[in-house]
Amino acid sequence: MKRFMILLSCLLLLSGCSGNWGWYVVNPTTNTGWNNLSFMMSGAYYTIILSLTAICISVIVGLLVALPGLSDKRGWRMFNRTYVEIVRAVPILVLILWVYYGLPALSGITLNVFWAGVLALALSDSAFQAEIFRAGIQSIPKGQYEAAQSVSLNYRDTMRFVILPQAIRHILPALGNQLVYMMKMSSLVSVIGMQELTRKANELVVSEYRPLEIYTILVLEYLVLILIVSAGVRWLERRMNASED
Repeated sequence: MKRFMILLSCLLLLSGCSGNWGWYVVNPTTNTGWNNLSFMMSGAYYTIILSLTAICISVIVGLLVALPGLSDKRGWRMFNRTYVEIVRAVPILVLILWVYYGLPALSGITLNVFWAGVLALALSDSAFQAEIFRAGIQSIPKGQYEAAQSVSLNYRDTMRFVILPQAIRHILPALGNQLVYMMKMSSLVSVIGMQELTRKANELVVSEYRPLEIYTILVLEYLVLILIVSAGVRWLERRMNASED
């Protein structure tokens, strides 16, 4: 927040450099500017909750899709490849529109904008998560499997207690990158009316007619969010590495 206010102050100082700039619309020292900033930042809650919900679902689905890809049976591996290739090939914006407008016509299930956005984001990301998990699990030495078998662990317990804890340490940076990606892609849900950061900015542009100033603040909002998430991921990596040592 401190960095955000410093950047905002710098932009406000530039407001006198050109008569065409209107930073007053986001000036926190005026009632109008403060109300506009509050209106924009109120969308942060939906951006965060949308991204976190979608990433949690995509991690679970991605893991479930990744496991068949490690099977010795060709049919299970084909299921994995088919799912990953189809989902990964569909642009996320198209998937959002299909889930919100097409899914009700196909199945009769009507979703509100939040759950339509969550489902579309989670489905799109699950294909990438499946590949991340598959690579992480394959990076574990075969000796770990043999050690688990020597103490009579079945496949489920081997994955749960031996393989996945080690794999997660390996793939944590990639999972962090996917959370950053998810937060950025959540902006696309604004096209179906989700009141997140981008939607709030678009509505304010319509009323204030100041796209440069408003979208600049939007960039800074996403920058602050991404910096916080990145710092959290790095902290978690250090904690896991320290516990492993």
